[in-house]
Amino acid sequence: MNVCRGLLTFFGSISRFAALGLAFSPPLWAGELVKTIENIKPSIVGVGTLQRTRSPAVNLLGTGFVLDDGLHVITSAHVIPEILDIANKESYTVITGKGKDPELRAATIVAIDKEHDLALLKISGAALPAMEIGDARKVREGQTLIFTGFPIGMILGFYPVTHRAMVSSITPIVLPAHNSRQLNAKLIGQLQKSAYTVFQLDGTAYPGSSGSPLYDPETGLVYGVVNMVFVKGKKEAALSNPSGITYAIPGNYIRELLGRK
Repeated sequence: MNVCRGLLTFFGSISRFAALGLAFSPPLWAGELVKTIENIKPSIVGVGTLQRTRSPAVNLLGTGFVLDDGLHVITSAHVIPEILDIANKESYTVITGKGKDPELRAATIVAIDKEHDLALLKISGAALPAMEIGDARKVREGQTLIFTGFPIGMILGFYPVTHRAMVSSITPIVLPAHNSRQLNAKLIGQLQKSAYTVFQLDGTAYPGSSGSPLYDPETGLVYGVVNMVFVKGKKEAALSNPSGITYAIPGNYIRELLGRK
């Protein structure tokens, strides 16, 4: 009898919560997530260099994604080599499509923002589907986002990979010194100049993921750019064994870069 009374009380409580609109919401339906990923994949590109006398001819260095008019690509600045082998006709290239026979697009650098490690490229050919930028200021800790890119390059073919990540923390880009003895001219300069925050994520990314869009799983709006080298060099330089934490540069800085084209 006591067990039955307890069950009635339990189910009665659930009914009251539901009536008040406090019942737990179901997770994002798999169908919606699948649709979002399908929609954004044509906007995901590889970024690298092309030298036809080299083997392999294409050197994929990171990920990028299409914005604006479909002919502009955002990636991480550290992905773009500053010097090309012009004598052997090495050039910047963007790789589109998927599978074993991707399409190569000639690319030129439009603008670079070294402070936020972002680069804007323009590509040749027909316009590609473009992603839209959301307001990164609305991102909150605990929010689930996803990112798509090429973590292991083209080793297994040109197939973008998607990972889910929670925003673990919104944190300053520079790791402060614990005491004055750890301060040096370089760190002081970084503390003074790099006064912005980045997203710390619990998703797994690799160097090839740098430049991947961090976006909303429901709307596809871009809220950040995954970064696996630049931020770690600033936040984790004091650690002897850098963590597997992933970071992303807030996407609002993309708008400023687009204004330079």
